[in-house]
Amino acid sequence: MSEPRIGQKRLVVGAHYGLRDWLSQRITAVILGSYSVILVVSALLAPEPGYYGWSGLFAQTWMKVFTLLAFLAFFYHAWVGVRDIWMDYVKPLGLRLALQAFTIVWLLGCAIWAIDVLWRV
Repeated sequence: MSEPRIGQKRLVVGAHYGLRDWLSQRITAVILGSYSVILVVSALLAPEPGYYGWSGLFAQTWMKVFTLLAFLAFFYHAWVGVRDIWMDYVKPLGLRLALQAFTIVWLLGCAIWAIDVLWRV
């Protein structure tokens, strides 16, 4: 007597991004949420509200590093989401690749600009 087959074996095709993308979206969301909480708490507890208070906060190395981490998490979060949109809704391969390349260049440019702004303070 043969073993009963439960379910069907199916051929899995595609880029296999599923679990990695799901996990990266959750991790980057936690980083962004933590950064938001720290930013709000810092704003509420600031002894000197205004430009000098904010510039003093962002002059501290730990805040620069955490802000950079939050920006990088944001850019990666955005990349995963936008890439999925291009893959799901743009069918012509050439157009999809062009949009993905534009998105990468745009996000890298924003990341470089963010680093420049952060380390100028």
